Amino acid sequence: MAIHEKTLIDPDRILQHDNLVVDGVDVSGSWNTMITPRTLTDYEENFEKIIQSYSGGENVHRCWQCGSCTNSCTMYAQNVDFNPRYWIYLIRLGLKAELLKDKDIIWQCVSCNKCTNICPKDVRPEGVMKATAHWMEDNGLTPKTLSTHFDEEFTHQCIEFGRIEDTEVMMGFFKRSNQPLVQPWIVEFGKRLSKGLPLGQLAKMGMNVVFRPKTKSWGKTGEVLAEYVKAQKEAAHHG
Repeated sequence: MAIHEKTLIDPDRILQHDNLVVDGVDVSGSWNTMITPRTLTDYEENFEKIIQSYSGGENVHRCWQCGSCTNSCTMYAQNVDFNPRYWIYLIRLGLKAELLKDKDIIWQCVSCNKCTNICPKDVRPEGVMKATAHWMEDNGLTPKTLSTHFDEEFTHQCIEFGRIEDTEVMMGFFKRSNQPLVQPWIVEFGKRLSKGLPLGQLAKMGMNVVFRPKTKSWGKTGEVLAEYVKAQKEAAHHG
């Protein structure tokens, strides 16, 4: 699985003379480019299996480094540092330190699925990108994304009350993500909503926020569900 992209080589390892003549032959510029060798010892043998344990990363082992994913990638067209093929290469070799150099841009995947559609080995690179990003998040290597904050609040509502209440989910999401509870668009939305909904419906929505309705006979179901979710996460990420 050779790597050919010059942009992936650390600049301080590239040796090149703008003007160089060897035995009477002008080899100036790219003709004399050399790359100093390096030895990597900080790799983790089971890293590929760790990524496979996350949803979307199951087929990472199938990659044969053809480069179709990167060639078709929407983000690579905007930023050549966004390179799914290279990241999959690092995952398979267990080179976490190298992978983490790009931890701030892996999240830029827009899920267009061009890579997944063109992949000849059904690696599903889009899923691998998401699995890798979630692994970094779970291990505190990157901050939680807004989507994760929302998912956690939504799940909390379901487990705690057996149902969701839209306003409560939104307020909980704002609190988790440290956003102000009162935002200009919410005020405008409330003004427009108040003009179109009957007073009874508005009152019911307000009561739901105050008293938090719960599914009848929910009992210990939520506790059992919470334990199940916890067990499944531990089994998937540490099994």
